[in-house]
Formats: sequence, C-alpha cells, structure tokens
Amino acid sequence: MQPSTLSILLIISISFTIITSAAAYKPEIIKSDAASLSLGSTDYGNIVHDIPLGVAYPSTEKDVVELIRASHASGEPFAVAARGRGHSVRGQAMAGGGVVVDMTSLGKGKGKERIRIDLEGMYADVGGEQLWVDVLKEATAVGVAPVSWTDYVYLSVGGTLSNAGISGQAFMHGPQISNVVELDVVTGKGEFMTCSRTRNPELFFGVLGGLGQFGIITRARIVLDKAPTRVKWAKLLYSDFTTFTRDQEHLISNNASNYVEGFIVTNENAASDWTSSSPSRKAEVAALLKKQGVLYYIELVKYYDNNTAATIDQEFDTLLKELKYMSGYNATTDASFVEFIDESGDIDNGTPPLPSHPWLNLFIPKSTIVEFNAGVLAGMLPKLNDTSGIFIFYPFNRNKWDDRMTAVVPDEEVFYTLAALHTTPQDGYKSMDEFNNEILEFCKSKGLKVKQYLPNIKSKKEWMDHFGTKWEIVEKRKAMFDPKNILSPGQRIFN
Repeated sequence: MQPSTLSILLIISISFTIITSAAAYKPEIIKSDAASLSLGSTDYGNIVHDIPLGVAYPSTEKDVVELIRASHASGEPFAVAARGRGHSVRGQAMAGGGVVVDMTSLGKGKGKERIRIDLEGMYADVGGEQLWVDVLKEATAVGVAPVSWTDYVYLSVGGTLSNAGISGQAFMHGPQISNVVELDVVTGKGEFMTCSRTRNPELFFGVLGGLGQFGIITRARIVLDKAPTRVKWAKLLYSDFTTFTRDQEHLISNNASNYVEGFIVTNENAASDWTSSSPSRKAEVAALLKKQGVLYYIELVKYYDNNTAATIDQEFDTLLKELKYMSGYNATTDASFVEFIDESGDIDNGTPPLPSHPWLNLFIPKSTIVEFNAGVLAGMLPKLNDTSGIFIFYPFNRNKWDDRMTAVVPDEEVFYTLAALHTTPQDGYKSMDEFNNEILEFCKSKGLKVKQYLPNIKSKKEWMDHFGTKWEIVEKRKAMFDPKNILSPGQRIFN
C-alpha cells in the first residue's frame, strides 16, 4: 500500500536530524515532503513501498559525490539508492530509512547538454539519468544510433546498464552493457571515477550489470553505428516448440536479420495479428489452443535504408523461405526505424488504483528448454486463463556477453530468456507471486540451472548461488568500492 499520512509525518519529523549529521553535506537538496517520499517509495512494480528518510534532487554530479561522502564519513552511514525512471518491480531502487537520489534532476533544464553525439568517434556521451528514447531521437537526427536496445526505451541509461539491457538485437551485438566504452561513476566511498576496460577496469566491469552495488553511473559512453531508416517486420506463427526454437537459433546464427524475439501465445487475443481478418484462421487457432494450450511466434526484423530499399523485399522473402512457420500465418509490416524501436510508447498507468507488475525474468540454458517448455510454457502458462500478461521467449549467443562484467548468465553457448510480464490489480499480485514461485520450484526440482534476470532474491545463500563462481569477485568489489554497504539496499544483497 502507499505510505500512510501518519508514517510520512513521522519520517518528516526525523529525516533532517539524521541526514544532516554529516556536516559536509548540502541538506537543502534533500526533500522530505509527502510528494517526495511517495516518489521515493514507489516503483513500476507497485508491490514494495519502502519509505526513505528523504529524496535528493542533485543538479550536478558533485551533489551526488557529496551525498555519498557524507554518508560514508558518518558514524551511522545512511543508505543511498539511485532512481532513474523507477521501473524496478521489487523496490530495487528504494532506500528504506535512507536517501533516494532522483537522478532525473541531473538533466533538468540541460536537455542536449547531457547527450553529446561524437560522429568522428562514433559514440554518444550520455548522462546516466537520460532516457534511451531521448538518445534514440538525438542520435537518429544525425544519422546514427546505438546498436543494442531494450524493448521499452523510456528507461534511464544508468538503470539498464546496472542490469544488462536486453532485446532482440542482443544475439548480434550483445546486451547494452557490451556496448559501453567508458563510464563516470560515483562509488560508495564518494569517489568520482572515470573507468573503462583499461582505466579502473575493476570498477568498469563491476558496475556493468552490477545492480547498483559498486557505484552510481553518471555518464556512459555508448557505441554508435550508422542508423537504418526503415525496417521490414514479420510475425510468424508456430504450433511446434522444436520448430519455433530451431528457427530462432537459425536466425541468431547467420546474422541475416537484425532483431529476433519469440513470444508465447496462450489465448486468442494474443493471436489477433493472424486471426482478425479471417474467420477460418480464427477457428484454426482456437482449435489448436484448445488442443495443446499454447502456440508460439517469432518477431523478426531486417533493417534497411535508401541504399538497400530496392532489394529489401527480395532479401526478406528469401529469409522467410528458410523458416518453417505455419503456412499462411505471416503478418508483415513496414515501419520507420524509430517507430520500431519506440514501438511501446511511454507507459501511462493512469490514475489510482495503479496495477502491480509481479514480473519474473529468467535465463534458461539451451540444453533444458524442451523440459522447460513441457513444464512451464506449455504446462503452466496456459493455466493462467489471463490476458493481462506478455510472455517473451528468445535466445542469445553467450559469446556476445563479457564474463568479466557482474551480470550472470547460464554457462552454455546459447541460452534463452523468459520474460513473464504479468499485470494484476494491486491487491492481486500475491497469487501471481505464488505462480512465479511454482515456476522457480519446478526449475529447482528438475535441476534446470536457470538464472534470474532483474533478480528478486531474498537471502544471502540464494545470492551466492545466483552469482556462483562470481560471488567472491562481487564480495571483493563491494569491499573495494562500497565497504560500508551504502549503495542500493533495495537489491537485498549485502543489506
């Protein structure tokens, strides 16, 4: 539930007393009014509401440095969590009893100053608080673009880089963290450090996919390439799981396409791309769903521009002929590159009561996907009888991930992600949590070595199991860069 009026008043009465105990800090940028505390204790998931002592609104990186130095120097350090767009789903960007840093304040009134495109070096220097959609607009305006995206681009650069940042381009270019060449970071000691693969590499590799544990990203230098102008975009329906995954793996092995994602169809509404214009197709899909409970589809995109416009149709048709989707179930469109990347638009939750989003995101080794499909995709998802979820399932090439980074993935050449993106009424998320736990228990009972992405992990032992052989490195980096456990307590790794 939202923080009560009484709890907010109590927080207001004590917050400045505790925070200003660090004399070096500027208390004037911390706010403890009701609106600020509501902001700091709310995220997209709308499940966890952990009330901070206050919310900091920095105007410069120096403000962030001084805040963390004040905590680090204090006899009783207070927790600090960076908040970008607040799109976490389990309170990961919260700091109960501490300070939430509203990173968007760094960019207010500065606009393009915090996004600088270098066409000679083919990179963008971007403030950690900036949204990917704004990077998209600024870069494509001069004919370039980042090569790796997230499906939803109204997220902060620092936020996605603290996790990994994945979408259908990652099979070719790797996740977003694989396409960063330099960072500015404020560590848990309040040190402002520039880092790269060769300069302060321990911090660089630690922060990328580091869940905010080692530092706050205030600037990222992101790789750019020539931007396409348009895309050919197809949705291909499958009734057989093996054919569906074989085609996806074929597509990610030959680089003939630019984007590949798979989806799970558990109801007729999710099949509307193929059934809305044909009663016979609607009947066929309904019969298949009744028989086997689930269908699958691949979303496939190929980029082009004016130089390749004359040949794109032939190239795309040749690509589709290599695939074994259900005959006639091919929905193809043409769109601008910007329209495709910004497909979802900005999510507007409307007015209260807001929904909850008890998401589950997993990485699954290729060697276990048949068993995973039987138990989870075909065995459990159809039982939800719910149209308020999106289920995404697609593969990655592990060689596009840098194992020196903190992000954890299965140890197989190819692995898949399941994104179970549930939406429920706020008071209905517990039943979906139970469902998610059933999936995790199934994986555990069958010995499927899945890894959580955007993890929701509650105990130290579970975190040690999650990181596996990287746990000692994570502990070492924490001791180096945040020895007093100040940063990102909402992840519940060291706090």
